[in-house]
Amino acid sequence: MEPDNAVATRPEPAGAHARFVIDAKRSRFTVQAFATGILSAVGHNPTIGIRGFSGEVDFDPGRLAATGLHLAVQAGSVEVLDDIREGDRREIEKVTKEDVLEIAKYPQITYEASAIAVSKVGDAQYAASVDGTLSFHGVTRNQAVAARITDSGEMLRVSGDFTLRQSDFQIKPVSVAGGALKLKDELKFRFEIIARRQEAGA
Repeated sequence: MEPDNAVATRPEPAGAHARFVIDAKRSRFTVQAFATGILSAVGHNPTIGIRGFSGEVDFDPGRLAATGLHLAVQAGSVEVLDDIREGDRREIEKVTKEDVLEIAKYPQITYEASAIAVSKVGDAQYAASVDGTLSFHGVTRNQAVAARITDSGEMLRVSGDFTLRQSDFQIKPVSVAGGALKLKDELKFRFEIIARRQEAGA
C-alpha cells in the first residue's frame, strides 16, 4: 500500500522532450563560395566541406518546442569537395585555413540558440525558425536560420541553408590561383544534420 503522500509517476510518452546529439559522420555541412575572377566565367565556385563539428538540441514535438541548441565547428576541418587539380585544391584549402579562417587564432566556430520556434507541417515533419548567436572569426553576431525537421523518434534529420557575408565577421575576401580565382563576400551554407536521441544519464 502506498503512503498518502506518494506521487504517482507516469512513463515519459514516446516523442516527448528529449536531447538529441549530432552524428557528424552521417551529417553533411558545406559552404559554397562564389567566384568573381577569371575563373568565374567557367563557373568555378568552390564548395568547401566541414568535417569536424558536434552539437546537441532538446526537442519536444508534442509541445512544438526546441531549446538548448549548441553547435561547435573545428575551423581547421575544412576541405575542398570539387574535382579540381590537386595543386589548386591544396592552395584553396591553405588559403581558407590560414588567411580566411585564421585557424591559429580562431580554432572554433560556435552557434547557440536558447529557444527555437517550431511548427508542424506534416506527419513527423516540422519547420523551425532559429534566431541564434554565431561566434565566428572573433566576432559574435545574431544569425537567423530556417530549417526543416523530420522526427523518427530515435533520430532527427535537420536540413536547411543560410547565407552570410565575410565582411560582417571582419574577413577580407581573398584570391587564389595567382589571382585568377577571387571570391565574393557572400557565402552560402547548406546542412543536412543527423542527430540521435541521447539516453537519459548518458
